[in-house]
Amino acid sequence: MDIPLAPIERLIRKAGAERVSEDASEALADVLEEVAQDISQKAAHLAQHAGRKTVTAEDIKLAARN
Repeated sequence: MDIPLAPIERLIRKAGAERVSEDASEALADVLEEVAQDISQKAAHLAQHAGRKTVTAEDIKLAARN
């Protein structure tokens, strides 16, 4: 896991939770990492298909829609 747990806990609290277990923060971090990896791979393929080496914000936005 590469995402720090403190920001994850803040996200959960912002969503309305009063208390957050460490397991809950770890579980959400794992899910977010999986989703981010998937979006990143799709964005990299979009950039490659467009003949670019650089992934742009637009690539990320397009990849996240699918």
